[in-house]
Amino acid sequence: MKNNQDRMMTAQKIREYCKWLEHCERSRDTIQRYAYHLTNFMEFANNRPVRKEMVVCWKSILRENMAPVTVNGALAALNGFFKFWSWQDCKTKFLKITRNAFYPESRELSKQEYQRLVKTAAESGKERICLVLETICSSGIRVSELPYITVEAAGKGQAEVDCKGRIRTVLLTKRLCKVLLDYAGKKGIERGMIFVTRSGRALDRSNIWREMKALGLEAGVDREKVFPHNLRHLFARTYYAMTKDLSKLADILGHRDINTTRIYTMESGSEHRKQLERMRLILTPYNGMSLLL
Repeated sequence: MKNNQDRMMTAQKIREYCKWLEHCERSRDTIQRYAYHLTNFMEFANNRPVRKEMVVCWKSILRENMAPVTVNGALAALNGFFKFWSWQDCKTKFLKITRNAFYPESRELSKQEYQRLVKTAAESGKERICLVLETICSSGIRVSELPYITVEAAGKGQAEVDCKGRIRTVLLTKRLCKVLLDYAGKKGIERGMIFVTRSGRALDRSNIWREMKALGLEAGVDREKVFPHNLRHLFARTYYAMTKDLSKLADILGHRDINTTRIYTMESGSEHRKQLERMRLILTPYNGMSLLL
């Protein structure tokens, strides 16, 4: 076992670990997310040698302030870091999460709310964010995959998307291709990425988040429902309602595990409640009226 003095959490150690993740071809978003969590833990450690007790304490603090899934994401970053530096005895267990039967009603974006967001963006002259919404929602891509929506892809009607080393073909509808090419033409974009900043760089995820949140406020849609990944969920629910083909949907979304896809097709609690009401299994009358009418 190494001396505890060797187990100091430093920015240099985090950089070396992130460099190794790059070598392992982990996605940029994953590396940035890991670096964020590791930096937070480093600040918590505050120049003290890392011990298992410290990790467990940090885990309990996270549990009080974050959703379980987010906590496990932070622990994944930390455990990976510990494995890299051979601090195996510092690793901690993940939280056990029972799979929810329903998608939270407070976070489910309806098709009507999506339409309201698009309409508000169009009427406000916010053409770029309007088209971002339509592109994600009509294709099911991740927000991180927007750079693959290029002039060339719109011309062919399909994009070749590379996510975590897995390449899949994403089909683009004729109508989407037309509006994408029209937009690119107006912006003087002759080739390459369509969704870019003024300097020609790919749109940053955080900028898209901010624009969507502001749009949600303007459109009167609950801000808890307005985030890019919810558009992907709406695509998945809409596709599955039409086809009931979970395996095909998994391929379209680029999921390795079909159980991940099941999460995307969850009904909301409100829909399930309606189904329970239609079963008419409460027989006790109320206000003098029988429910068996």
